[in-house]
Amino acid sequence: MQFCANKLDKKDFFGRSDPFMVFYRSNEDGTFTICHKTEVVKNTLNPVWQPFTIPVRALCNGDYDRSIKVEVYDWDRDGSHDFIGEFTTSYRELSRGQSQFNVYEVVNPKKKLKKRRYINSGTVTLLSFSVEAEHTFLDYIKAGTQIHFTVAIDFTASNGNPSQSTSLHYMNPYQMNAYAMALKAVGEIIQDYDSDKMFPALGFGAKLPPDGRVSHEFPLNGNVDNPYCNGMEGILEAYHESLKTVQLYGPTNFAPVINHVARYAAAVQDGSQYFVLLIITDGVISDMAQTKEAIVNAAKLPMSIIIVGVGQAEFDAMVELDGDDVRISSRGKLAERDIVQFVPFRDYMDRTGNHVLSMARLAKDVLAEIPEQLILYMKSRGIKPNQTPPDYSPPGLSPTPTV
Repeated sequence: MQFCANKLDKKDFFGRSDPFMVFYRSNEDGTFTICHKTEVVKNTLNPVWQPFTIPVRALCNGDYDRSIKVEVYDWDRDGSHDFIGEFTTSYRELSRGQSQFNVYEVVNPKKKLKKRRYINSGTVTLLSFSVEAEHTFLDYIKAGTQIHFTVAIDFTASNGNPSQSTSLHYMNPYQMNAYAMALKAVGEIIQDYDSDKMFPALGFGAKLPPDGRVSHEFPLNGNVDNPYCNGMEGILEAYHESLKTVQLYGPTNFAPVINHVARYAAAVQDGSQYFVLLIITDGVISDMAQTKEAIVNAAKLPMSIIIVGVGQAEFDAMVELDGDDVRISSRGKLAERDIVQFVPFRDYMDRTGNHVLSMARLAKDVLAEIPEQLILYMKSRGIKPNQTPPDYSPPGLSPTPTV
């Protein structure tokens, strides 16, 4: 929808007005609930507001004749916004689109009572109205969209010697370490959306045998030509075996594994496949500029990134990558959408030592943003779930990882 107004009351002593509108849905008990606020248009009595979208259920709860109240205000810096006037409409009236039926008188009830010659405090006109079907995450899954899950594990020396109990990679024979718990918690849910249950599993930040070269993108199973592991158990087995053969080193570079998955996402942008990268790490990132650039580039692709922080390190850089408060940018270019979700595993540890509960809490929050991120990608590309995707074929095997 888009609205404009004409000849609104002047409220500012030294200027005109800074108008904005507030939309309210009426409730069964006669009360009203705010469902949308427009932006403020500065210093004008004839504002044109930006187009906006709002779910039909939020606007009228599916009742096309339910009253919708709209209040018009003059914005003030101190928050004491001046009331200009109000009008009522309904979804059914708005759905007529731009016409003489959708020009509304903005009325201030107090002024109307006081002034005999009062007519209105201006008018608001509907400029455009359209309805689009809202598709859900499950709509896309049912239509055949495949989720491809890749895991990348931090093998830097800051994790501690795996043979010592203080290490985050310590293999306790009686319980899983934080890396294994995070892997299992997220992977066991997301694998249900992957038909072949074959997952690429990568490591970064280690020295590899036999020559001790440092790699930031190596297959956990040691097979450069086929880094795929069979289900969660296959990933956990490859992870345990890697700890016996590689030397933890550094630095902590994310960009190589992000770019690794992005190469596959770039090859399939028709909505038939969506890629999720899980990075599990213990600390401070070393290649922040390169990682930001990789994320900004990946934001244009059918791809999401989950980062789980383990251990007690400060994760300020991870919060920045998450982009919930400030959209991430690189070289002056903003990410097209927010594709990163970061959570510190320590926030989910159950105080009673119930690891099953810890893993359930972690999985719930870690995966919370994936459906919306997938939907935003599909909407931005105009891809609808009722469009039959091509027959599924697994992405090609990974190219030789680079050092």
